[in-house]
Amino acid sequence: MAGDITHTPHTPTSLAEALTAGPLVLDGGMSNQLEAAGHDLSDELWSARLLAERPEAVTEAHLAYYEAGADVAITASYQATFEGFARHGTGRADAARLMASSVELAREAARRTGTTRPLWVAASAGPYGAMLADGSEYRGRYGLTVAELERFHRPRLEVLAAARPDALALETVPDTDEATALLRSVRGLGVPAWLSYTVAGDRTRAGQPLEEAFALAADADEIVAVGVNCCAPEDADRAIGVAARVTGKPVVVYPNSGESWDAGARAWTGRSTFDTERVRAWREAGARLIGGCCRVGPEAITGIARALSGPATGA
Repeated sequence: MAGDITHTPHTPTSLAEALTAGPLVLDGGMSNQLEAAGHDLSDELWSARLLAERPEAVTEAHLAYYEAGADVAITASYQATFEGFARHGTGRADAARLMASSVELAREAARRTGTTRPLWVAASAGPYGAMLADGSEYRGRYGLTVAELERFHRPRLEVLAAARPDALALETVPDTDEATALLRSVRGLGVPAWLSYTVAGDRTRAGQPLEEAFALAADADEIVAVGVNCCAPEDADRAIGVAARVTGKPVVVYPNSGESWDAGARAWTGRSTFDTERVRAWREAGARLIGGCCRVGPEAITGIARALSGPATGA
């Protein structure tokens, strides 16, 4: 009889499939978690330096976020580039090994949780300006052509894709030129990706309208989500609806705490405006990957997970 049939919940086999089942919780800031554990990230390689010097610390940071409720870990490869490693005396083969290891360190953290729920790994690819380590990822317009930016991004994306993450996180993108280069760079890699801009108000950091920026990814089959990160929570509020409307794709959103970085004092100033309750509104506006970036730690991720575990408005 029909009433005797037991239905076993389906376990998604890909991140893209998981997105169709409901919102997923992203992790928080890698750098603030490592700094909280006492690690110095003051040099140009930032958290990527620990891939070589303290890989266990990277795994522990991922584990803290998984245990806080994150479904998706973003690897410590944001600032990992062939050019950046070369300036520190690391050859191309070793640099490629370190980039690939960032995926395995996140996988190891997932294994240590012992959980039966699906856990995913997204390999971070930061913008060209992150390699420069001069804050230019928040300005864009580096004076390079799209073709030059593509030549910069493609080799490391090939390495990260070969490490078989569940997705590539093309994140903190400041302008449409770099977005175009990244969209070209992920073609044929066989790994889905999300494209996430850093924004100010209703524009990219370089000043382009968000409608124009998001539209670039609307027809890109490789892109499974589009959105914003490393911005003020208030800017994320505005951007989510635009991304959903323009692309028709799931939206990814992981803003900063709301504090501001004082480059002169090398310190964060102001107060946090990251209210985990606002994630309910983000979900209603189309967000399906929701987490935090700079200064958002495990406690906030737990708050996001709890907020998303409740019913959607009107449910």
